Amino acid sequence: MLIRFLKKCLNNPWHILIALGARSFFSWMSDSLFLKMIFKAHLGYSLDLKNPKTFNEKIQWLKLYGNLEKYANLVDKYEVRKYIAETIGEEYLIPLLGVWDRFEDIDFGKLPEQFVLKCTHDSGSVVICKNKAAFDVKAAQSKLNKHLEQNFYHLLREPQYKNIKPRIIAEKYMVDESGTELKDYKIFCFDGQPKIIQVDFDRFTNHKRNLYDVEWNFLNFEIHYPSDKIKQISKPQKFDEMLDLAKKLSAAIPHVRVDFYSICGKIYFGELTFTHGSGYENFEPEEFGFEMGSWIELSKEAK
Repeated sequence: MLIRFLKKCLNNPWHILIALGARSFFSWMSDSLFLKMIFKAHLGYSLDLKNPKTFNEKIQWLKLYGNLEKYANLVDKYEVRKYIAETIGEEYLIPLLGVWDRFEDIDFGKLPEQFVLKCTHDSGSVVICKNKAAFDVKAAQSKLNKHLEQNFYHLLREPQYKNIKPRIIAEKYMVDESGTELKDYKIFCFDGQPKIIQVDFDRFTNHKRNLYDVEWNFLNFEIHYPSDKIKQISKPQKFDEMLDLAKKLSAAIPHVRVDFYSICGKIYFGELTFTHGSGYENFEPEEFGFEMGSWIELSKEAK
């Protein structure tokens, strides 16, 4: 693992900057300067905050001037459940099994044979239990406690995560029609209007990402991961309902990505993301990044 990380750092210094940022090494640096440094290191061109045009540039602008702090409860994986229940209905929520401030407070005897643990304040802190008898509690404890100690804001200066209380939640383990994974349908919304649907698949083998329009036509564009136009991904059941739900959840918000799961003909909410990829994902072709950027009206979020 260490050797793999060191190779990544040698090939791309961006990984070194991210690792240092996660440890608050750049806490002395202003958000503006930090974002400019990371942006240039990863994307290869200078960040223009005075006249941002690309999707990635506008995401950085929103971090600085978009008052994203007000969305803290909408990215908190526990608190957002209240917003979902009130806005579209609790029937769209994956069943909650528990919430705790510390890993040591979890009573595994009360959890079912299969479940999912995740932290409420960040991304990537997911632990899946498919068989409780074989579940490595110590490994889960080590991973989740490490995440609980981190303020996700320091990683890439996404202000909506800065003041979230770190906790752990357990949700029901669920898979889709594949029986092996849970594809999520990421709907990019702009001022309450869905524009693009992103579907990730084969994440743990050869990560691919297909893009579709709201008519479920395949789009020959790529964001960060390669697409596979040969891969037939069926339009999810109740797709129109999914789009309507996305419109309700994204109303009056200049940009937010609304994620859903489709499981056995039923729609479940995934999460809300206000800074997709933290504004550092490559677009192919580059013109597509400009097009998506044109859909974000910054004046509506200026502080």
